Amino acid sequence: MRRVRPGTTVSHGGRGSRAGEERALTSVAAGDRYRGGEARDLPRLWHVTLSVSGEPAPVAEVRRALEQLAHDHPFLLTSRYADDHAEIRYWEEARDLHDAAAVALRLWGEHRRTAGLPPWEIVGLEVIDRATYRSRVAAGHGPVPATPVGVHPFP
Repeated sequence: MRRVRPGTTVSHGGRGSRAGEERALTSVAAGDRYRGGEARDLPRLWHVTLSVSGEPAPVAEVRRALEQLAHDHPFLLTSRYADDHAEIRYWEEARDLHDAAAVALRLWGEHRRTAGLPPWEIVGLEVIDRATYRSRVAAGHGPVPATPVGVHPFP
């Protein structure tokens, strides 16, 4: 099934508009939303916290590897680390929680070699929607919004 914006014509050859075929344009007032699609099919933002741990590694190497991961993937918000564990927080755009979690569970392993990450295992994963994240922060139970972005040692 192909989805088409309201007011546009469908090309039946898959090659765009045919010669002489007009395309109807519609204007949209500010704040209007398209009501034709299923909301569950649209991507949403999910806040991901990935925790990893393993045998101790030199702290300088852990920091360098996390900085490389952040450079390769600028969506990473904050990484905290010690010599035997780390925590990565970021926003993921995905259709549902299952998709966001699947991407998060692959992150460490897929980038272990290219970023030089330690051979640690994933020991924790939290994926929450934006509304839950905001309510936690508002209630004082989430990370403080002023938490510095970047790679930092655990206090």
